[in-house]
Amino acid sequence: MDIRILGAHNSETTSSSNVCLLIDGKLAIDAGGLTSRLTIEEQEKIDAVVLTHHHMDHIRDVPGIALNFFRLGACIDIYSTTQVCNAIRDHLLNKVVFPEFHNIPENKPTVNFQEIEPLGLQWIDGHAILPVPVKHTGAAVGYQISDKKGKTVFFTGDTGPDLADCWQHISPHMLIIDVTVSNEFEEFAEVTGHLTPHLLEEELISFRELKGYIPEVLAIHMDAALETVIRSELDVVEENLQITIRMAHEDMRLSV
Repeated sequence: MDIRILGAHNSETTSSSNVCLLIDGKLAIDAGGLTSRLTIEEQEKIDAVVLTHHHMDHIRDVPGIALNFFRLGACIDIYSTTQVCNAIRDHLLNKVVFPEFHNIPENKPTVNFQEIEPLGLQWIDGHAILPVPVKHTGAAVGYQISDKKGKTVFFTGDTGPDLADCWQHISPHMLIIDVTVSNEFEEFAEVTGHLTPHLLEEELISFRELKGYIPEVLAIHMDAALETVIRSELDVVEENLQITIRMAHEDMRLSV
């Protein structure tokens, strides 16, 4: 499984983009930095977009890719929970902010919303996708993504602490997990549904106690202004747990 990190942050600068993963060149997970990081030719290869939740930094480029596909006369499937699909229809593709690409062209709509149910396993574009509830706003889910060779990744999307229930359902080779702010902002993280390095350490200990191992760990969704501090605090977690934790960055490429 090939993974390209199109966006690794929760904020944008000249060098950082909102969260988006591209799996095997054709399956996008979240759409924060989707169109802004890909050429038209690269976008045209995408068959489906899978969304974790409805916050703007995760759905921002849905209108952009819809517009590009409309011009190409192509169609794209967008998978998410009913709440997320409704949010996009009501607030983005609503004829006020952007055209209703899920209704046009009339005979072949550009966007096809595919509603999913948490814990409902399905195959999307050659990958087994398991949506698992996480600790964030509304109906937020993370996704365990498995290819036909049995390689498995779990992307939490945005999540706060207390993931014991989530861990019950997954056994990934790689864990791509929210580490949004530094330890100084732990109270803020808990209130808003995010993790700090310290909270991550607690969740990894919980995972190990349940599963007997800690998968490869990639931190994502960092606040760009706090990235240096987050890195130094992750170094402490590495030492405490005797593991390696990498931080995602734009255009990072991984093979699982």
